[in-house]
Formats: sequence, structure tokens, C-alpha cells
Amino acid sequence: MNIKQLVAKALVTTSLLVTACLAQADDQITLGRTILLGAGDHGAKIPLLICRKSDALKVRAERNLNLEKIIVTFNNGSTKTISFYRDLKKDQETQWRGFGYNRCVKKLEVFGNSDGSRAGVKVLGRKK
Repeated sequence: MNIKQLVAKALVTTSLLVTACLAQADDQITLGRTILLGAGDHGAKIPLLICRKSDALKVRAERNLNLEKIIVTFNNGSTKTISFYRDLKKDQETQWRGFGYNRCVKKLEVFGNSDGSRAGVKVLGRKK
């Protein structure tokens, strides 16, 4: 093997390692799942056994639903209400909604109504 081939292989290997590290830098994690029932004023609670660090969240609908808001409770007891007020079709996602910085999420409460008898909701977090 000559020097040019060795350098070319080293560059390809290095670029693959760098792109793999960059892909992992913005991973999304599942914070929780719940089911929204027909109409109701109570939120569907998603307690987390351990706190999950995230800097943003988004919602994926597993069935058609009307998403109103999510109340996020952090490890220190503070809460943040994120309003959506939009209809989501099956397998549709919202945009990322940021917290401002990386925070430890302890509990989620999802408010909304399903179009049918029930609708599944998946709340995703972004891990940086």
C-alpha cells in the first residue's frame, strides 16, 4: 500500500467518525407516551421514573387529535406551559419547542381531545 492510499483511507475513516459524532449530538429521545380520550378537561399525565435531560420537546400523534397544551414539570419543581392549539393527523409531528437550555424533565401533562374514542400521543425530547 502506498502513502496516497493510506492517507485517503485515513481521511475517509476520520470523516465517518466525525459524522457519526455529529449525528449523535442532536438525538431525540422518547420522554413518554399516553392516550387522550374523547373530550375532557383533565390532562393525561406522564410521570417519568427518572428525570430526562432535554432542551426541547415535540409531539407525534399516533391517531388524529386536537392538541391544546403540555405542562412540563422540571426536577426543581418549576413548570412550563407550552401551548399548541392545533389539529394533528395520524403520524404528524409538531415543531420543536425549546426550553431555553438543557433541563431535567420530571413529569408531563398533555391536554387535548381525540377525534375518535382515543388517540395515542408520543412526546419526544431533544438531547444535546
